[in-house]
Amino acid sequence: MWGNGATIARLLASQNAKVFGCDVNIEAAQRTQNRISADGREITVTQANVTVKEDVERAVKECISKYGRIDVLINNVGRSEPGGPAEMEEEVWDAQTDINLKSVYLTCHCILPIMEKQGSGAVVNVSSIAGLRYIGKPQVAYAAAKAAVIQFTKATAVIYASKNIRLNAVVPGLMHTPLVKVLAEKYAGGDHTAFIEKRHNAVPMGMMGTSVDVAMAVVFLASQQSRYITGQKLVVDGGITSSTG
Repeated sequence: MWGNGATIARLLASQNAKVFGCDVNIEAAQRTQNRISADGREITVTQANVTVKEDVERAVKECISKYGRIDVLINNVGRSEPGGPAEMEEEVWDAQTDINLKSVYLTCHCILPIMEKQGSGAVVNVSSIAGLRYIGKPQVAYAAAKAAVIQFTKATAVIYASKNIRLNAVVPGLMHTPLVKVLAEKYAGGDHTAFIEKRHNAVPMGMMGTSVDVAMAVVFLASQQSRYITGQKLVVDGGITSSTG
C-alpha cells in the first residue's frame, strides 16, 4: 500500500514534475524515492522535521540548489492523538498543533517569498474532514488544527491572490492507507479488521477511499487545470460530510 504523500509524489512525478520530498524519517523517504525512481521518474528526498524552522529552511535551500525554483508546495503531514481537552496533556496538545498546523505555517513562511519573486506558485494543504465535523473519535487537538489549516489556506489565498499564487486545501475523509493500522492501535485496541470494517461502514459510498483519490485531488489543485481556483477546499470523503451519520 502507498500512503497519501508517497502517492502524491508518484502522481506528480508521472506528470513529469521534478519532485523534492522530505520526511522526518529518511528511510521512509528513501523507500518512496526508490519506488518512484524505479518507474524512471525524477525525485530527490531529504530528512527534515517540518515543525523545526531550521530544518525547513535547510530543505528549501536544498531544493532551490537542486532545481532552481519551487512552483508547487504540498503540505501533507499529520498525526492524530486521542483525547479531549480535559484528558489531553499540554505537551500532547502542543505537539499536535505543531505537526498539523505549525508545519504549514513554516513551509509557507519560507516558500511563499520564493514564489512571489518567481511571479507564480501553487500551494495545496492537506487537511481532514475531522476539521469539518466530529468523526467518531476523541481527537480534539487534531480536529482543531486541521480546521485551522483550512482557514489558514483561505486567508492566505486572499493575501496572495494578486501575486499569482494560489492556495487550496484537500480535505480527505476515511482513507485506506498504511496509517489505518496505526490508528487501529490508538482507537480500537489493535483490532485492525474490525476497525477497517467500521470505517468502511461509516462512508455513504460503502468503502474508504485510497491514497490515489487524495493524490488526484492534490495534483488537480496544483496544476494549471485549476488556474482560477484559490482559497477553496476540495472534500474527498465518499459523502461523509454530507450525511447525518
